[in-house]
Formats: sequence, structure tokens, C-alpha cells
Amino acid sequence: MISILPEAVTTAQLHGYLLGAVGPRPIAFASTVDEKGNPNLSPFSFFNVFSANPPILIFSPARRVRDNTTKHTLQNVLLTMEVVINIVNYKMVQQMSLSSTEYGKDVNEFEKSGLTMLPSDIVKPFRVAESPVQFECKVTKVEALGREGGAGNLIFAEVVKVHVDPDVLDENGVIDQRKIDQVARMGGNWYSRANLGLFEVPKPLSSLGIGIDQIPEHIRLSKVLTGNDLGMLGNVEEIPDHKAVEEFVSSHVEIRSIISGGDRGMLEEKAKELLQQNDVLSAWKILLAK
Repeated sequence: MISILPEAVTTAQLHGYLLGAVGPRPIAFASTVDEKGNPNLSPFSFFNVFSANPPILIFSPARRVRDNTTKHTLQNVLLTMEVVINIVNYKMVQQMSLSSTEYGKDVNEFEKSGLTMLPSDIVKPFRVAESPVQFECKVTKVEALGREGGAGNLIFAEVVKVHVDPDVLDENGVIDQRKIDQVARMGGNWYSRANLGLFEVPKPLSSLGIGIDQIPEHIRLSKVLTGNDLGMLGNVEEIPDHKAVEEFVSSHVEIRSIISGGDRGMLEEKAKELLQQNDVLSAWKILLAK
């Protein structure tokens, strides 16, 4: 065994050991608003349910290790004492990941991730319409666990209303664990899909991804591409230019043949195959081909 004293390693190293060992961790996809009603959306894997009576969920936005700053979610919660915690399933995992990009305070992560804002009934923050279960919550307490980078902030969220997609229920009205198809965080880029096992989602760019809202409409409204596909396309720093697209097409006989046949659907299917192989730039070039 390798034995480690926490004070003998950097916070980043200790963070890696903790997240690599403690998992899979459920994901709180937290929606908040600031004092002016501007929305924010961000995922947190320091999360779980801790009580049924009263119904209490707790999640923890940690202070950033690199510069000891706090996240917009924590700032908004302290201002409004309200949050919606949305459950993440596999259908939306790429969009959820894209929303974790550190966009500016004035940027709406719902728009960047292509997710739908759904008004809540009791609290001000919006729900994520695509989420299979959504918890409207009033925050009863925020407990800081420290003041240095890496310190957590426990947000005690009391559930005041629950919304459940009937498609994830079984014949007895109980949530079916196969139908809900939840995902959870592991260490590094790894996730766990509850009914299938491990898969990998590359972290969002350290620079800002363009976001789904910047994808051309004819691609964004595709009936072939899923939300996960669009999430991957939105996580690029810039869209390939016309020259790059032309060079790609000229070197791929199959793509030229599909273009000459005028079958847009086949192009999108080909792009989808490449996205499944994590070849995002080639997928972009196919989708932009004319």
C-alpha cells in the first residue's frame, strides 16, 4: 500500500485520489438565478440525498483549487436561497458536460448547452426540461468547510416539489432504474452509466467552447443528431473554415459521392458515426460540406 498524509501532497493531487476512489458519484445538475433573475446551470458530483422527512438533498460547490474563487452557483444560492436540482441521464450527458465550461456570469448555460428552460412552480430557478426528475428546493443552510482552494460548501436543499417524467416509471408508478438510465461521475474523464457501466466524456475545453447556440440552424435542428451529438459539436473553440471543409471533402471520395447524391440525411449519419468515435472536427467538416 502507498500511504499518504493529506498535508504531504498538493490539494490537486489529493483531489485526484479522492475523486478516483470515491465513486460513482451522482450528479446534481443545479439551476440557480442571481438577484436579477439571470439563469445559471452547472453540474456538481459532490451530491446525495440525506433525509426523506424533511426531504433534504445536499450538494457542494467547492472553491476552485487554482485561484480560490467561488462558482456562480454558490454566489446565486447565497443571494436567493433557492435551487433546482435536476437528475442527469445518458441522453443529456454531453450537454451537461458542456454546461460545466466556465462561461462568464452573463452567459446563459441553458443556451450554450442547448437545454430547455422550464419555469418552476414554487422557486425562481428554471428546471431542465430534458431531465427525467427535477427537484425544486429551498435552501435551508450553507455551510463552508474551509476558506482555501478545494474547500467545499455544503448546500442543504429542502425539496418543496418533485417533477417526474412518466416515461421513467414502471407499471406500479415506481421509478424504473433501467428506464431512468442515470449517469454518475468517476475519476478523471470517466463516468458510469448505471445500467451499462463505464464510459468516457472528454472534459470541456479549458478555453470556451462555442456552445450549441452557435451551431448553424440546419445542423442544430437535425433529426439525426441527438442532444449528446450537439453537445460534442458545441465543445469546440471554433468552427472549421471553408478551406478546411473543402480540403476534407476533396480527400474523401465517399463524402463527395454522398454530396453529389443530395442526401443530407446520409451526411448527418456519417457525421454521427464520427462523433461516436470522438472525431469531432471531421464530423464538423462533413456537416458543413455542400
